[in-house]
Amino acid sequence: MSSPSPKPASSEDIISQRCVACRLTELVVKAGIGFGIGVVASVILFKRRTWPLALTTGFGAGAAYADCDRSFNPARMPGTRILPASEQHKQ
Repeated sequence: MSSPSPKPASSEDIISQRCVACRLTELVVKAGIGFGIGVVASVILFKRRTWPLALTTGFGAGAAYADCDRSFNPARMPGTRILPASEQHKQ
């Protein structure tokens, strides 16, 4: 007896998993780097104020969001042109 083959994942599930993985990992890494830079800047330059922590962590989170947005929507990449279907067939 052969076991039934597993059902292929739907495209919505694949996109959902990719989105969660991209945003979560990017957010943790880039916000963590921003937080570390903020700690160093706060201690060395700003007499232990807290605003550099919030600012640099926010910059990291924003960079993570922008990177993931570009991975899902390549039209937002600078220098990318989206040609209409009629022009693609002429080339």
